[in-house]
Amino acid sequence: MTGPESGHPVSREVVFDGTIMTVTVDTLRLRDGPEARFEVVEHPDAVTVVPVDESGNVVMVRQYRHAPRRLLLELPAGKMERGEEPAAAAQRELREETGLAAGELRPLGGFYAAPGFLTEYLHLFLARDLRPSPLEPDPFEIVEVVRVPATEARAMVARGEIRDAKTIAGLCMVLGSPGVLDLPG
Repeated sequence: MTGPESGHPVSREVVFDGTIMTVTVDTLRLRDGPEARFEVVEHPDAVTVVPVDESGNVVMVRQYRHAPRRLLLELPAGKMERGEEPAAAAQRELREETGLAAGELRPLGGFYAAPGFLTEYLHLFLARDLRPSPLEPDPFEIVEVVRVPATEARAMVARGEIRDAKTIAGLCMVLGSPGVLDLPG
């Protein structure tokens, strides 16, 4: 809950315990003496996959997200199941959401989704050598698979048309870092 740089725990109260997250209010005594309250959303770690096909298209999904109340264009992603390794979760989510499996799945590191209040850490993967291999989709997700040329995906981020943080981070990592992705001619 804390590290030596933040302070000492005083109390923790679970204010909500749901099916996909728990919300706590943690009280810490800070190094300089005062107490501070932190509201924390505890959520399992997750994966984000940047699938790129043989033509240099990024395979994305368009789906309705209720919190912002809109359709978003996103990379395939999802939470890890208890005990599941990140690479296995990445393949599972890719297959559930796009119907594709990756012959090559390259880990690219990861990032915290919103470290000011959320525990979720996202593991990022580049997926290549894609082939059909569908899994039964999550019954509560209705997704449309969309193939976007990599150069257009980059432009969509720059124009503010992609608004999902994990998708922006994943695309910037893959499309903006030299040597990560060699696109076809």
